[in-house]
Amino acid sequence: MEPAVPHPKAPEPGTELGVHFAECFGCGDEADAGLHLRSTVGEGQVVHSRFTVTAAHQGAPGLAHGGLLACAFDEALGSTVGNLMRRPAVTGKLETDFRRPVPVGSTLFIEARLDGIAGRKIYVSANGRLDAEDGPIAVSARALFVVVGFEHFNTHGDPQALEKLAAQHEKNQRARGERDWEINP
Repeated sequence: MEPAVPHPKAPEPGTELGVHFAECFGCGDEADAGLHLRSTVGEGQVVHSRFTVTAAHQGAPGLAHGGLLACAFDEALGSTVGNLMRRPAVTGKLETDFRRPVPVGSTLFIEARLDGIAGRKIYVSANGRLDAEDGPIAVSARALFVVVGFEHFNTHGDPQALEKLAAQHEKNQRARGERDWEINP
């Protein structure tokens, strides 16, 4: 495994990351019961994300559903890969360790980092701290993402959703004066 070096055009530290798709359950604004996860690029190979648990996210009464916590980590880790590596990738494996309960109304401060790369495999990990950036670790996760070509989404995705994503992406790029993602085979 080699070190995962962020792409030269990765967002600068301090950059607040936008929604990658308005209908995304993890970060989108149009999913009412979604996670509405928000992320900011940190120093080095780190992205900081925040997720506030609402009543719509509970499993046991008053506590976050474990599957939704895993979803929040998948989103935070995927945002780290997508924004820092600037290559399309999908989750190949996600492992979560639940260390303490996460009550409704609490906020998880998730710090995700690039750990390494081996061919098309990108390894990432994260810790989620309860109610403060230095709070106790409530959830930890490790994941493997696999770099794919855009044809993966054309083959397996919904054509109408892909059209919406392309229009949103193009609009966002024009607003920032950027080119499309670069893909190295």
